[in-house]
Amino acid sequence: MNKLITLLLKGLVAVLPIGLTVYLIYWLLATGEAIARPLLLFLIPDVLYFPGLGLIATLGTLVLIGFLVNLYGVRYLVKLSHNVFERIPLVKSIYGAIKDMMMVFNLAEKKEMKSVVSIEWNGAQVIGFITGEQTGQQLFGDQDLVGVYVPLSYQIGGITLYISRDRLTELDIGVEEAMRLALTAGVQSQKDPKETSEKT
Repeated sequence: MNKLITLLLKGLVAVLPIGLTVYLIYWLLATGEAIARPLLLFLIPDVLYFPGLGLIATLGTLVLIGFLVNLYGVRYLVKLSHNVFERIPLVKSIYGAIKDMMMVFNLAEKKEMKSVVSIEWNGAQVIGFITGEQTGQQLFGDQDLVGVYVPLSYQIGGITLYISRDRLTELDIGVEEAMRLALTAGVQSQKDPKETSEKT
């Protein structure tokens, strides 16, 4: 019986990551298609519509928005809308939390190694990400405190510490890999030795 459970768990470990990833991708694609489909059918005849057109339209719209945001006039309107949302009670809390969350995930786009640091915490080393150098200066003046985001493992969340710069140790590791290590409690999938030897 124990052997059967062991085999079951091994199969689950092998299938679950792939299955969840495929399902998440499918859900994102299906959601984009479902949102865009009614609008497309309102704009074009039913004969011209085909499955996948909504997804293509959604991706194209996002690319267009990304391009327009770089224009001065549109950038001003986006900033104006930010200010409006941040002044509405309750809405500003939800909007701010989502905005900050997106900025945290955007850390993976940064290439500077100095963004990843370690902090000594009760005799242990904790991985953190520098996110608030300017904010630390604004809040605490000449104390040279830096805002460092410390993610919590296996969940979307964490704490922000404002800590003295001399207590930070820069780590020679990419932001994306460090984030993955922090979120998974340091658990890494085993790499194929052949792949490692080929890279070296």
